[in-house]
Amino acid sequence: MEYTIQKLGLLAGVSTRTLRYYDEIGLLKPARINSSGYRIYGQQEVDRLQQILFYRELGVNLEEIKAIVTSPSFDADRTLAEHRDKLLQKREQLDLLIANVELTLAQRKGKSTMSDKQKFEGFKQKLVSDNEERYGAEIRQKYGDKQVDLSNEKVLNMTEEEAAKVEQLAAAVHAALAEAFVDGDPAGELAQRAADLHRQWLTFFWPSYNKEAHANLAQMYVDDERFTAYYDKNQPGTAQFLCDAVQIYTNRL
Repeated sequence: MEYTIQKLGLLAGVSTRTLRYYDEIGLLKPARINSSGYRIYGQQEVDRLQQILFYRELGVNLEEIKAIVTSPSFDADRTLAEHRDKLLQKREQLDLLIANVELTLAQRKGKSTMSDKQKFEGFKQKLVSDNEERYGAEIRQKYGDKQVDLSNEKVLNMTEEEAAKVEQLAAAVHAALAEAFVDGDPAGELAQRAADLHRQWLTFFWPSYNKEAHANLAQMYVDDERFTAYYDKNQPGTAQFLCDAVQIYTNRL
């Protein structure tokens, strides 16, 4: 079956302006332009639009979606299976948050009690789900499913005191790193203190510490622009400086 741009927009619940934009950026082009100059979409385009909307629902930006769906190695069946798994994770997260709200309401009305740990279960699940969505594929490929699953379990079981310690360590890492960056010596005392604080921070997320994995993670901060942007936000070059410091630190262990 074929659709005009208006009919496809109504079918999918998106505006014709959005569909025109997808055409402009090469994300979703019509099958043909008819004699009246109207964009006409066929079954292949309908299926691609469905994939695009799946990715949009999962928070993937348009540039990344285009790279995925236009890749010669794009596998629709495998991608749909991945969508299903991610949506199930989101449903589990939402169920936890709904249960959390309901239990909180019951507690406020004096109908139930709620431990401090229970108050944050849904939010910790969201943290794990968000990390899986952003970095899961790369991290699982690098470290394996077992290690990632154990790390996620450790986060979900983190106590309130441990969570507070994690925040303190994260702040300490950034403060020490900023001071060491000014000093300019990744092998110096300040930089090595930052690297050690970074190791301490990691132990709250990893099942066990591994110096090779630590060094690889630091290198990923440089290789992956998302991590580089995070560390270089206030001072360009910080990600590379941290990487150098960690490489020296782990070689000394």
